[in-house]
Amino acid sequence: MIVLKLGGSVITEKDRAETLDGDALERATDAIAAALEAGLEDLVVVHGGGSFGHHNASEHGVSTTAGTHDASAVLEIHGAMKTLNRFVLSRLLERDVAAVPVHPFSAAHRDSEGRLELPTGQVETMLAEGFVPVLHGDLIAHAGAGATVVSGDELVTSLAGDLEADRVGLCSTVPGVLDGEDAVIDRIDEFDAVADVLGASDATDVTGGMAGKVQTLLDLEAEASIFGLEALESFLEGAEPGTTID
Repeated sequence: MIVLKLGGSVITEKDRAETLDGDALERATDAIAAALEAGLEDLVVVHGGGSFGHHNASEHGVSTTAGTHDASAVLEIHGAMKTLNRFVLSRLLERDVAAVPVHPFSAAHRDSEGRLELPTGQVETMLAEGFVPVLHGDLIAHAGAGATVVSGDELVTSLAGDLEADRVGLCSTVPGVLDGEDAVIDRIDEFDAVADVLGASDATDVTGGMAGKVQTLLDLEAEASIFGLEALESFLEGAEPGTTID
């Protein structure tokens, strides 16, 4: 069972509001379709917000910790993410992938301590019935804070743990986690060892950039890989491209 995240910066032009990177999305969905046709059985896809979610959230001052009680803001941010999700679903369906949506806003919440609660019964049932659930970064109700952002990375961590995933992959715009000389770090097993070389995202990102990805993946039981789009096909075939995090 694989939980795969398609980074928002991969499938959108992240520095241009609500702009899809159609070529990249085509390549990603081609690789997913090929892997399923070759025999991959259980796959959950999560995609980031990219220029659809992050720009709208930033405009309204909403992040993973700063919430809003403005229903109009919630609808704008969530609506932008549903639009991106429809693009992803349509490309997968064009390739005969049985992709179906799971919108976190309607399925998850945070408690008063900020802990994510994401029931996975619906995802497990979808998998058992042959569907490919597709989740996305989103807003969710947050006790005491209105609505806050849940990142795709946090969803990946929650899903991978609850579903006991065998493998986790994050498809990024870089070939892996890079050191100070832009070389790929082969393996990371503790955050402090790489903290100095992990910077924030260059584009608008309300969820923590590469540092946030590494921190969340280190919490997983399963090994995870961060890799570029060119390595997505090999990852789905069983290889360990890019940076392995365990």
